[in-house]
Amino acid sequence: MPCRVAAILGLILVGGCGDSTSVERHGAAVPASQPAFSYEHGGIVRGPTDRKRLALVFTGGQHGEGAEAILDALKQRGRKASFFVTGDFIRVEAHQPILRRIVAEGHYLGPHSDSHPLYCAWENRGKTLVTEAFFRADLEKNLRDLALFGFCRDQMRFFIPPYEWYNSDISTWAAAMGVVLFNFTPGTRSNADYMLDSDPRFVSSRKLYAGILAYEAGHVDGLNGFLLLLHLGAGPGRTDKMHRYVAPLLDELAKRGYELVRVDELLRGSIR
Repeated sequence: MPCRVAAILGLILVGGCGDSTSVERHGAAVPASQPAFSYEHGGIVRGPTDRKRLALVFTGGQHGEGAEAILDALKQRGRKASFFVTGDFIRVEAHQPILRRIVAEGHYLGPHSDSHPLYCAWENRGKTLVTEAFFRADLEKNLRDLALFGFCRDQMRFFIPPYEWYNSDISTWAAAMGVVLFNFTPGTRSNADYMLDSDPRFVSSRKLYAGILAYEAGHVDGLNGFLLLLHLGAGPGRTDKMHRYVAPLLDELAKRGYELVRVDELLRGSIR
């Protein structure tokens, strides 16, 4: 699908196809009173908390068995979400119609790296394990391949790192490429939905669902500004699938007065 299709579809984007200055104009127009974002290691981990808005973020590495059900739930309720996938996900032929559907239905599509590398050591976050040249080449390949599905390179300005693990080197290198690195907002454990049945840290999907809502009820700002991360799939090793709880989660968030927005809307103003 050519990039111009995204513009024809009227997607809400920070910068459109064929307008290389729209991102800069948008950034310059942000008022001085714009609420601050929350950062860790140079990456955004929460949007403004002054409104009951959050972004539902789905990442895909290798598996995507929940994608159709997730998209169906969003479509039935007229909600938008954001999807970030790796090159490994793209190269699975069965996933490619899903990527086209994501774009066609007005969701955000963005990069999650090509080969899903570990950027920095688990035991020492300050130890960067990749070179800047590798980082740039890997991310650029991911961006080029994603552009085949309808989003232009200039529209994919937000990036969530593989393993959701990074350091200040990575966020600095991303910024030099014109990409804003963000990560999930900590606190709900929603991102644990990838854990296999055999993992000693396994948390059931029911508990993850309950944990999201308990966090919302127990904090003064609730889920305002949240980047709430779930996965498109975990493979056959996890039989307790979190995607089954997406529809009830959408309904409950609506009951509690939340507006679901895309990442590029929630984090509008982070691009200069």
